[in-house]
Amino acid sequence: MDSLELPRLLLHHPRSSSPLTRPQYNSRFLPQLPNFPSKLKNATKYATLRSISGGGSDASKDGPSAFDDDSALLLSREIDDFGSLVGFRLIPDSGKTTKTQGDLRSDEVEKLEVENVGEEKAKTRVSYNIVFVTSEAAPYSKTGGLADVCGSLPIALAARGHRVMVISPRYIHGTAADSKYSGAVDLDSGVKVFCFGGVQEVGFFHEYREGVDWVFVDHPSFHRPGNPYGDKFGTFGDNQFRFTLLSHAACEAPLVLPLGGFTYGEKCLFLVNDWHASLVPVLLASKYRPHGVYKDARSILVIHNIAHQGVEPAITYSNLGLPPDWYGALGWVFPTWARTHALDTGEAVNFLKGAIVTADRIVTVSKGYSWEITTNEGGFGLHEILTERRSILSGITNGIDVTEWDPLSDEHIACNYSADDLSGKVKCKIALQKELGLPVRPDCPLIGFVGRLDYQKGIDLIRQAIPELMQDDVQFVMLGSGNPIYEDWMRATELAYKDQFRGWVGFNVPVSHRITAGCDILLMPSTFEPCGLNQLYAMRYGTIPVVHETGGLRDTVQTFNPYAEGSNAEGSNAEGTGWTFSPLTKESMLVALRYAIQTFNEHKPSWEGLMKRGMTRDYTWVNAATQYEQIIEWAFMDPPYC
Repeated sequence: MDSLELPRLLLHHPRSSSPLTRPQYNSRFLPQLPNFPSKLKNATKYATLRSISGGGSDASKDGPSAFDDDSALLLSREIDDFGSLVGFRLIPDSGKTTKTQGDLRSDEVEKLEVENVGEEKAKTRVSYNIVFVTSEAAPYSKTGGLADVCGSLPIALAARGHRVMVISPRYIHGTAADSKYSGAVDLDSGVKVFCFGGVQEVGFFHEYREGVDWVFVDHPSFHRPGNPYGDKFGTFGDNQFRFTLLSHAACEAPLVLPLGGFTYGEKCLFLVNDWHASLVPVLLASKYRPHGVYKDARSILVIHNIAHQGVEPAITYSNLGLPPDWYGALGWVFPTWARTHALDTGEAVNFLKGAIVTADRIVTVSKGYSWEITTNEGGFGLHEILTERRSILSGITNGIDVTEWDPLSDEHIACNYSADDLSGKVKCKIALQKELGLPVRPDCPLIGFVGRLDYQKGIDLIRQAIPELMQDDVQFVMLGSGNPIYEDWMRATELAYKDQFRGWVGFNVPVSHRITAGCDILLMPSTFEPCGLNQLYAMRYGTIPVVHETGGLRDTVQTFNPYAEGSNAEGSNAEGTGWTFSPLTKESMLVALRYAIQTFNEHKPSWEGLMKRGMTRDYTWVNAATQYEQIIEWAFMDPPYC
């Protein structure tokens, strides 16, 4: 089961004794995990730390004379967007309580100093060994945004001086797609891990590309047709086994693989992505640190989509290769209404929950989503423990591959263009209309949708709105695959509105580029959207997004304001890059769409301003990489969480 929507979560202590033991306390209270430091309760903005040499006569003194002024340090608190404490900085005391940051002191490393984490000019001053663990990474494997992040962010961090490894399965499908792994070399250094009642042997393949060590875990369970998670018959029944292997292999790889002549070693940062890699922080705490291994390592959980949690029956815990007394870290109890029969105890294990209660830091792919997952509506049953850990929860908006998605050099579109010369945009529109068999009408607003055909993407809302929207003078194009009901609806709608609607069932990368370039408006009525990438692609191509005000869509799309200070009748100095709507209703969506259509038809200067503002925004991974560096720094400032 990949997706759950539960109103309440009952927590177990990470070291409760048995998978068959029911929890005895309420989930509102996060248990104190092993080795977790007590909370600092100083309410002041700054505190003074005393540095006292052992054995000196001043060691027993009390008051200011007990330490040397030159060694006094100020403890500056770091506050997140919620007003919660997320970290501290040590600042030399100059005699005044100021916010100026001087040279930071550390017994081990020189810390990163960033005046503004959004500035590209910020450079790292300390490098880390970073290990990404992910079920997919572009261009090797991809089903969605997770692959884009794990295919681009590692390269951005490596370019900033870090040593970066990405660990992902080596999927072999028996198709031409297998050629993506042709550059990877068998390291001939397999490891044996104990799980699922026996010893499992996995191998490693390696490719060094763009400054990153791409490591692929090889095992027969990854060699089958379909995508990483299932095939045409549904989700693979052994996904728990497959991704348990991935997590165990990921913990061994930094210790045993001599990449570039030497291993990554024990002092590294594991950046684990979604439930597929969520056993990694649990393994670090339960299997390695008790034996003195990885005591200096840290882990950061990145949540791309909390709806998928890796939930399986409680009895499967014994298969995971974890100590019995750590069942509480993964223990999950279904509410009564979700149980299948009267004798069902509702007990299960939840991979994502295990990472949430053991990781040193938690990151989501937008600030808006970091708040949403702490709510009952957006947390999918994990909102209470995420609220408890809100002080270490951050949101960082994804970037995009600006090399692949560049209207000035895109080889998939009919004509290249830029913010300085928009003449190619209308040529792309005409070419798209011809390709899809729509009437060639450059003056007609062309609305596009690109994405999976499932409930999350708001397809039901589009279905409800199409009959009314088709009464307007517009054209509509959809590209996607997924639920067969939605696919059949697209085909039927195309027959009903031959001159206005086109539905392309399936997914085609070149066509997605041409739709993004050729449309005037991109519609994204997602019920929830952790970050979203299509709206970023659209703005870079001068296509105006109309989106539901949720998650990353709220963070990245600014509603058009023609009356901004300094604007004039021609739309100069206006603000905004598109339109957002809320609540999630057909009426609200149609209002936003019609504002966009009216602006396109009647206010060309304002529309051109919208296009240019979107196209000139910074979409690179540099900003995100800088913010990840800050989170990594905070993780190493504290001892391991457990």
